Amino acid sequence: MSNGTDPVAIYDTTLRDGTQREGISLACADKLRIAQQLDALGVAFIEGGWPGSNPKDAEFFRRARDVAWASAAIAAFGSTRRAGVAAEDDPNLAALLASAAPVCTLFGKSSIAHVTGVLRTTADENLRMIEDSVVHLVAAGRRVVYDAEHFFDGAREDCAYAYETLRAAVRGGAEAVVLCDTNGGTLPWEIADRVGDAVRMLGRPVGIHAHDDAGCAVANSLAAVRAGACHVQGTINGYGERCGNADLTSIIPGLELKLGRPCLRPGALPVLGRVARFVAEVANLAFDEHAPYVGRSAFAHKGGVHVAAIRRSPRSYEHVDPGLVGNRTRVVVSELSGRGNVLAKAEQFDVALRPAAATAVLARLKACEQSGYAFESAEASVALMLRRAEPTYQPPFELVDYKVLLGGQGGAAFADAAVRVRIAGHVHHTAAGGNGPVHAIDAALRKALSGVYPAVAAIRLDDYKVRILDGRDGTSAVTRVLIDHSSGGEQWTTVGASPSILEASLVALADGIEHGLWLAAARARTPSKGHRDDSHDRPPAG
Repeated sequence: MSNGTDPVAIYDTTLRDGTQREGISLACADKLRIAQQLDALGVAFIEGGWPGSNPKDAEFFRRARDVAWASAAIAAFGSTRRAGVAAEDDPNLAALLASAAPVCTLFGKSSIAHVTGVLRTTADENLRMIEDSVVHLVAAGRRVVYDAEHFFDGAREDCAYAYETLRAAVRGGAEAVVLCDTNGGTLPWEIADRVGDAVRMLGRPVGIHAHDDAGCAVANSLAAVRAGACHVQGTINGYGERCGNADLTSIIPGLELKLGRPCLRPGALPVLGRVARFVAEVANLAFDEHAPYVGRSAFAHKGGVHVAAIRRSPRSYEHVDPGLVGNRTRVVVSELSGRGNVLAKAEQFDVALRPAAATAVLARLKACEQSGYAFESAEASVALMLRRAEPTYQPPFELVDYKVLLGGQGGAAFADAAVRVRIAGHVHHTAAGGNGPVHAIDAALRKALSGVYPAVAAIRLDDYKVRILDGRDGTSAVTRVLIDHSSGGEQWTTVGASPSILEASLVALADGIEHGLWLAAARARTPSKGHRDDSHDRPPAG
């Protein structure tokens, strides 16, 4: 059994097993970009694909030869030789050698039911297939990792035979033997027992490859390491077939922070979340912000009692220091908040808020949420509410009134909007057209402000989201509008809610522009400072 402080080899199979998830298709260039990010993290192995299965994977290995990999060994994946075919004549093994990958990962059958029912061969021939294939690759100068497919299911069927398949791989010269929970249904205590037996029996590094069909892939991987495994296979964000593979973004912090087992290059752990977002972005999938350790919500606190506690003792409701994984504590305000939530947000936004004012803001916030607002993802609206509670606060502008005219002619619709705003006591009246009422009123508002506030031109509307809160109310239902803005590399979100979608949109628009003007003024005062809601969420450059 390995020492409790020995490193664990991370074998990343995002580019092969991860791409078997529904909805993922990576171009060769995408796979290379991801591989370079993984290499920078310091993983031990990067499985690039199955070169015998498709031209794209073969291309990856051709292009990977020209990359100077800093820490990772590139692995090619494939099966043992076919039944009745000599290793030197097997096309799959030939493709593995042609890939020129320094590591070849072979999978073979450990389940007697698969040997007889899927391969339709004999138990003895399967053992020869495993040993012959490993011998052939090792003789050609390749490092071989052996993946014992369906090992845990096979051990339940015929325990002696399942372990004999592992011995066949060891006889062939495999440097590591990996026990695969291919169907993902094994529980942690069985994983630990089987891994412990294999470690004692083989005298060779033992690994774990877990799937998440029973929701236990991360727990199973950690249990395997505690039982003596020193090689862990998984994918970034848990991508993979069916319910996915073991999620390395949870396993790696668990190994390093909980078990004291290093597995990345020194200092790389805080970058893990950025890599996770990068992989999600390249795969064109939404990143799970509730992911353990690396999700934006992993250290977010909403309940008033929780927030009051972490303001006194930061770790009272956090199992690790968020900074260790490149994350940060966040306080969320909502109808569940207490005064501590409001005071914490005031500190975040550099607002000097007296306790009485905090109580008033909290009451206002809860009343708004009762009427349909939601502030959890609209922190700019919270910042404005706090600033407006300061005695010296002066709004940059006030909306006096507005009017929207809708029409159509010859099948073409149009919208005209007129607004009046008060700036420093003077009323400005302007009008503008647009391709819809919200666009028109946005254009008119910007036109009214631009003469006094040139910074308005740099404020961009990035996204506009509408949610009907209770469709049973029909056209009178309350509508919630969230608008994402950006300017100068900063991003923020504001919210409005009303039975009138136009009024809800106008509130969110006006607040978004007001917050943008405050940010521009803050940058002008102190160019190095400014607030950015999600500065830790950006992926690294690809």
